[in-house]
Amino acid sequence: MEEVRVFPLTCAVQNYAWGKNGLDSEVAKLVSGGDPLAVIEDGKPYAELWMGAHPKGDAQIKDNRIAQTTLGQWIAHFPACLGSKVKDTFQGQLPFLFKVLSVNTALSIQAHPNRELAARLHAQFPEHYPDDNHKPEMAIALTHFQGLCGFRPVEEILGFLKCVPEFHALVGNESAVELRCSMGDAVRTGQVLKKCFTRMMNCEKKVFVDQLNMLVKRVTEEGAAGKDTSGSNGDLLLRLHSQYPGDIGCFSIYFLNHMSLDPGQAMFLGANEPHAYLYGDCIECMACSDNTVRAGLTPKYIDVNTLCEMLNYSPAPASTKIFPCVQDASDPCVSLYDPPVPDFTVMRIQVPASVKQYTLAPVDSASIVLVIEGDATATSTAALSDVPLRRGTVLFVSANESVSLHITSPSGMNMFRACCLL
Repeated sequence: MEEVRVFPLTCAVQNYAWGKNGLDSEVAKLVSGGDPLAVIEDGKPYAELWMGAHPKGDAQIKDNRIAQTTLGQWIAHFPACLGSKVKDTFQGQLPFLFKVLSVNTALSIQAHPNRELAARLHAQFPEHYPDDNHKPEMAIALTHFQGLCGFRPVEEILGFLKCVPEFHALVGNESAVELRCSMGDAVRTGQVLKKCFTRMMNCEKKVFVDQLNMLVKRVTEEGAAGKDTSGSNGDLLLRLHSQYPGDIGCFSIYFLNHMSLDPGQAMFLGANEPHAYLYGDCIECMACSDNTVRAGLTPKYIDVNTLCEMLNYSPAPASTKIFPCVQDASDPCVSLYDPPVPDFTVMRIQVPASVKQYTLAPVDSASIVLVIEGDATATSTAALSDVPLRRGTVLFVSANESVSLHITSPSGMNMFRACCLL
């Protein structure tokens, strides 16, 4: 292999059933290169675009002058492309996995394990937990994006226990009273919240299905009569029940914050943070792992006991779950999403229409760049030739390499770049 340090990638698409189809899917639109007439309308859901070197979706190098190989194979041959600090810290592996998600139906009540738990689960159940690595992740909205994240403030949970008798029946009166009495004592609140959530999630199926059916019937009738069903979170309940009828995860909306992100807003999902994606399109970046512990709203393997035991039971308002980006002091076009983990950082690069020459600055890390909007020609001394950029182009840039962009689109450029800033 010839060492070339900047090159385009062809990335894996995952056709999970929960994904959007055709023109509704940002993944499909990116894969098609931005031409609406070329968007794939084959009836398949275009759920995820994987940009990285994970074995489940290792990207292909998109240059016929380079021997056909994957990004993972390339990095194994030329680990210096990662940057010295990244190479040494992460044992010669690309530490992050970069994705685009297009969510049509809810994507499981889940959490991701810390390193210790990930290693244990992988050793015990490798068929369900394929990696021994942790999986902190960040979601950045591309379109209006809805999800669940973290436990609601206790006052909100108590409000639902009062207004939703079917929910109260699953938690139990004794636990509900304990939760009310725990207010003001953070340690005790966490303990009781765990008890309440675990009790609900472990209800016998017949019990929770009967309660769920009663709740759906009541909310449907109230809505038909023109009554306000917001006290029961009625709209979201009926949507989830239509997607996953008879699923205990439908009741999780009374415990977890309902998040609504505008484009550019983000949420960081650290270890043990309960969450679910409900609808919309997002950029996602995570540690290079596919470990997920699930307990509802999914046809996949469910591990209720592990989830209930591992979760962070610290209640907090939805507003605290929005992760802020900061302006890069050295480049006014760059906003940084820099989470409290070493594995990854995401840059949002918005080049205005007035700028026709722009440089992707070198960083001491391999990076992956995704073009969301705009057209340009990329040049670099580390590339075999100029690389045309358009919507959906994915570019691998080795550590400490710069790339010059000659922008040809009249409206500027919008890109995301994932890297590891140690």
